[in-house]
Amino acid sequence: MTHLLLTNDDGIEAPGLQELLVALHPLARVSVFAPDHNWSAAGHTKTMHKPLRVTRYPLSLSAGVDPAGDDEVEAYTTTGAPSDCVALALLGILPEKPDLVVSGINQGANLGHDLTYSGTVAAAMEAVISGLPGIAVSLDSFESQDFAFAARVTARIVEQVLARGLPPGTMLNVNVPSCPADQVKGVAITRLGRRLYRDVLVERRDPRGRPYYWIGGEPPSGHPDEGTDIWAMASGFVSVTPLHLDMTAYELVPELEAWPLDDIV
Repeated sequence: MTHLLLTNDDGIEAPGLQELLVALHPLARVSVFAPDHNWSAAGHTKTMHKPLRVTRYPLSLSAGVDPAGDDEVEAYTTTGAPSDCVALALLGILPEKPDLVVSGINQGANLGHDLTYSGTVAAAMEAVISGLPGIAVSLDSFESQDFAFAARVTARIVEQVLARGLPPGTMLNVNVPSCPADQVKGVAITRLGRRLYRDVLVERRDPRGRPYYWIGGEPPSGHPDEGTDIWAMASGFVSVTPLHLDMTAYELVPELEAWPLDDIV
């Protein structure tokens, strides 16, 4: 039977993970391995200098956390980051290797440059590094708790990936607009857009007068160039962006080869 690994970066108690678990369960056997707390904006973390704790977690299909549930699924939680969850699962915590890793549903979109910060996307990347296809899924809202439509969309995409596969080294980044399902205009296959961040440095003082800092500011916006994931969210489309982990700037290679660098060594 097809085996899916489900993870996230909002923590094992996040409603988006529970909604996605219910939507994916009819398609395959689903194992859950998620952090024990929120790791939003953790990026692609690899915990190497401290031990990681792993515990079984009582997660059921019908009621979220329910130790007495008769529909309990195989679920684990860890002190590590989302990428640690995938690594631990694939290195042997799970007795059987999954066929596909799905990460989400994240609270808040992951668009453009967000991918470099996102723990949700990092978990899917960890799957790709290990030779498995990965899908990262996010809802374009920090307030809405209605993940039902996003979960249904993800299930349809998972069906296609299981049937058709993905090329080695690739994954999908899916973002779902936060609007009623009947207002969604369709699915757009997109490229990454350009995020615009408005971060500011906030300085405060502790009781002893010593400074400490927050990185604050307004939520990011972006350039809604047609065909990008940012445009898709602004236009009411589900965005599906294929990603490749090969970040080589191939067009720059000939220029660098022309630099006079031969005499360095």
